[in-house]
Amino acid sequence: MLLLSAFEWLVRFQHMDRRWIFLGMAIAIAIPMLFPFTSEFSVDRSVKDAWQAVEDLPEGATVYISADFDPGSRPELEPYYRAVLHQLFTKDVKIVSATLWPAAPPLVFPIMEEIAEVYGKEYGTDYCFLGFKDGKELAIKSIGENLPKTYPVDFQGTPIGDLPVARGFKQLKDFPLIVLVSAGFPGIKEYVLQVQGQYELKMVGAATAVSGPDYIPYYKAHQLAGISSGMPGSAQYEKLVFLEHPRENLVHPERLLGIEGVNVLNLGHVFIVLLIFLGNVAFFTTRPKGVE
Repeated sequence: MLLLSAFEWLVRFQHMDRRWIFLGMAIAIAIPMLFPFTSEFSVDRSVKDAWQAVEDLPEGATVYISADFDPGSRPELEPYYRAVLHQLFTKDVKIVSATLWPAAPPLVFPIMEEIAEVYGKEYGTDYCFLGFKDGKELAIKSIGENLPKTYPVDFQGTPIGDLPVARGFKQLKDFPLIVLVSAGFPGIKEYVLQVQGQYELKMVGAATAVSGPDYIPYYKAHQLAGISSGMPGSAQYEKLVFLEHPRENLVHPERLLGIEGVNVLNLGHVFIVLLIFLGNVAFFTTRPKGVE
């Protein structure tokens, strides 16, 4: 079989068992997972602006985070969510967080609690999680108008007035920055339509790759100060926080999930492009002469 001519190899390639393709794709995916590496890539202006909006916050400020994603969108958005939490805690910025997605609380709060513990942050003083609120656009409008009325207690049942980190924040406009981690509806679009223009809020967001392009007009219109889209955006944000501008007190995580994910995507795409190229070479090389 090794002595087959190049022509015969190309003929066989066109009739290759599809299981070899599946095996090749599995190997392309497994390599960056088993042997993590950092590839070179540029950072989009919109992602740099989102990072800069957090960097511009003064020490001791308090931000509002709406973590609106679920397990299905976790691979794309969790890396950004983790990176921005590291960035905020290293700046000693306090966090008031909530969600409009019912599946989010058991996912997002443990991540926040884990990273807060790394930096010695105390619940109620340095950060809090208000939990899930149903109502979609109406809930967003209510949060914008009166936060304590919308969330009289946190997700553990503690009155919001007993949480020092949330005292004095009656409306969303009281926060210098709103961070939106959004997998869809309700999320970034609804925040822009319901409260951004009315209260002139400064907001940054992270979205899935499929919905990210929909928010570029808001970024261009300065309704969003910055936007991260999909796994590439999360990887770029990780690059800014952990590799290009690490703070002295930054605790570097064992894995950079966004960068690992982008490497998986890149190798998988290279494998697919290679198959397309070889398939075309095989087809045009082995077809009978005179056949159009």
